[in-house]
Amino acid sequence: MTKIRTLIASTVMAVGFTASALAADINLTISSWLPPAHPINVDMLEGLIDMMEQATDGKVSGEIKLGLAPPPAQMDLILDGAADITILFNGYQPGRFIATKLIELPGYQGSAEAASVAYWRAHEQFLAKADEFKGTKVIALTTHGPGQIHSNKPVKTLADLNGLKTRLGGGVSADVGAELGLVGIQVPAPKVYETLSSGAADAVAMNMGERLSFKLNEVAKNVYEMPGGFYRGAFAVLMSQEKFDSLPDDVKTALEEKVFGEPASKMMGIAWDKSDDDARAATLAAGDNTIVTASEEDQAKFAEMAERVRAKVLAEISDLGIDAQAAHDMVAETMASYGK
Repeated sequence: MTKIRTLIASTVMAVGFTASALAADINLTISSWLPPAHPINVDMLEGLIDMMEQATDGKVSGEIKLGLAPPPAQMDLILDGAADITILFNGYQPGRFIATKLIELPGYQGSAEAASVAYWRAHEQFLAKADEFKGTKVIALTTHGPGQIHSNKPVKTLADLNGLKTRLGGGVSADVGAELGLVGIQVPAPKVYETLSSGAADAVAMNMGERLSFKLNEVAKNVYEMPGGFYRGAFAVLMSQEKFDSLPDDVKTALEEKVFGEPASKMMGIAWDKSDDDARAATLAAGDNTIVTASEEDQAKFAEMAERVRAKVLAEISDLGIDAQAAHDMVAETMASYGK
């Protein structure tokens, strides 16, 4: 039976409503801070709801609620019991999430799907030791595709980035921005359009898919693309540990075996890849948008910068008592061999 999901936006709060949620024994409140039509909502979180319903024969469903708290407060929302599940962008809280910067490093080759699977596996084997999501249950980890520079003025070389006022999301994007000479501006993703259109920023560092999600084709008509990306962005999907513990044992087992962990992480990675592909096609089709790929010379220059960023971040992770180099190698090898 086909299930129809409708995302309803109001002036105060947008709510993703699932008709089948009314019939479910357990209806989870899922908090999101993204615009209603963003792939995180319509593909990833709705996809998570579908997976939970299927795994539990309809016993568990969920409703997406927007506007419950600003992006940096999402984990606290879960800890306070105001929502059951949420998604974080880790870079919004500098200094709070260090181990997760591993997946954001430049130099990895592969899709968001491959990166999300590798991220989960590295978390399980290495990163969980840091306990950075203490008090919650980590149910999925994902990363968007390669982050690029989107600007409202032409950028043709690496040198053109020096001094460019650029919205950076935090995490490794801030480390890379410092190497590139960008003047960093930090605002939440939903404020990007306003920030660019007002001239408060010249550019934004984001994955290609956000050209559609945040209408960058209107306010940042130039893309300077580094093969493999300048960075990636780490996201975590968290559940209230108390809520999970309260579930019936058969439900917990079904969610653990069929949904949480690698299955949900992979599903979200696939959605990121699709959004990037769709946005690239739209950008190429727009008559007034341009994509410039970095020259081989500039790629070589950035590779040197990327190596310095990797050394810095791996040292930070090592200070947490984690074998950072082994974790990095695992991610790189998993991504390189993924799907082959």
